[in-house]
Amino acid sequence: MNTNDQQHRAILEKIARRAMLERGLLPGFSPEELVELGRIQSPAEAKGDPTRDLRDLLWASIDNDDSLDLDQLTVAESMPGDKVKIYVAVADVDALVKDGSAIDEHAHHNTTSVYTAAMIFPMLPEKLSTDLTSLNLNEDRLAIVVEMVIGMDGSLQDADIYRARVRNHAKLAYNSVAAWLEGNAPIPEGVAVIHGLEENLRLQDRTAQRMKNLRHIHGALSLDTIEAKPVFDGDQIRALEIEEKNHAKEIIEDFMIAANGVTARYLSAKKFPSIRRVVRTPKRWERIVEIAADHKFNLPENPNSKALEEFLVKQKAADPLRFPDLSLAVIKLLGVGEYIAELPDGGVTGHFGLAVKDYAHSTAPNRRYPDLITQRLLKAALESKPVPYRKDELDVLAAHCTEAEDAANKVERQVGKSAAALLLESRIGQHFDGLVTGASEKGTWVRLLEMPVEGRLVHGFEGLDVGDRVRVQLISVDIEKGYIDFRKVGSTRN
Repeated sequence: MNTNDQQHRAILEKIARRAMLERGLLPGFSPEELVELGRIQSPAEAKGDPTRDLRDLLWASIDNDDSLDLDQLTVAESMPGDKVKIYVAVADVDALVKDGSAIDEHAHHNTTSVYTAAMIFPMLPEKLSTDLTSLNLNEDRLAIVVEMVIGMDGSLQDADIYRARVRNHAKLAYNSVAAWLEGNAPIPEGVAVIHGLEENLRLQDRTAQRMKNLRHIHGALSLDTIEAKPVFDGDQIRALEIEEKNHAKEIIEDFMIAANGVTARYLSAKKFPSIRRVVRTPKRWERIVEIAADHKFNLPENPNSKALEEFLVKQKAADPLRFPDLSLAVIKLLGVGEYIAELPDGGVTGHFGLAVKDYAHSTAPNRRYPDLITQRLLKAALESKPVPYRKDELDVLAAHCTEAEDAANKVERQVGKSAAALLLESRIGQHFDGLVTGASEKGTWVRLLEMPVEGRLVHGFEGLDVGDRVRVQLISVDIEKGYIDFRKVGSTRN
């Protein structure tokens, strides 16, 4: 397949659509759904509901540079005794997307927006997810607000949930906000023009770091895998960019983890069931213990997230180059997360990797169906209405969401591999330095050090093991399948 004269984006779109169908996901909306969409002409309005008016707070969204489906806003407020009140506003998507509607049925089928290198397959039509239910700049919107009081040590001291009207005063992007917060760039214009927003974001940053530190003291894991995002020049891929953690992302991550915990506990207190996101106690802990022992670190025989975090922090400092591959191995051995339905009095499995016991997905209802289900439960609890889902219905929904989300992840990975193959197509025959990331009967895998690309070593893999450095030659790519094949041409010093 010669792509020299073809547009990379069009090729990847075709691959993405086929991958969606092969995985049982819907790449587009039906005529019935579009007719229903046509009847929705404006954002939802408060109709006699007991909603608070919080539009004057310094709300801002922080998301990816190209994100248009804005699910949450945040703002902070100083309190006496070095406490900080954090507000998280979550878009009230249920106000327009009703259970059992055609649009809801589509969302129920896919359960998540699928973000591929070529295009986004939104869970909800863009007229909703990027407009009428999105917390867009300078627009009044209905939201569910989670209010949290955070102590000086990063602990949650008090919380409340209620409905409110909010207004986004600044649409900000992770990378530019992080570069400024970390002292590597000037203040973003979107921050500078809003009086008081600079100090508010700094307050949010300080609070998020305290919350993160406390979670890690309790055993939240410092995992750091390499995620590559294609960069297009027009319709041609010109590079793969590594997505890295930063302070702006940590503001959102830590506030959302806390808000999800508040939501789960609120539903339990109201005797409502919930859908929880869990990573069960790792079944392959013994293999994690073996890996730690190979690095001269002793882990206890029984799963212990705090001890594992200590090992990960030590290894990240000692060998940052190989740390993403160690992280990936640990993630695989921990096992994938899954959704489960939880009765209010049931035993809570908790989330091993996040070191939190109560964790409901609730902060991205434009993008994830479990969050929309949780929002419906939460609104019913807030309004003292009957539980909208039976426990057996939630069991079925939880299993389906786990399965569909797994399918979506596979689509994203498949298109990402095809994007990498497209980028390397013109470099067949060239030599690269790499790191062995996998070695088993199924094959030997190498990650290039020059760019975040992984491929199979088809010649010269004998005697190699994970962590070995090798010099490889690119011998072939298959863009349709996302295959990248290398042969060994030498070793490099470890």
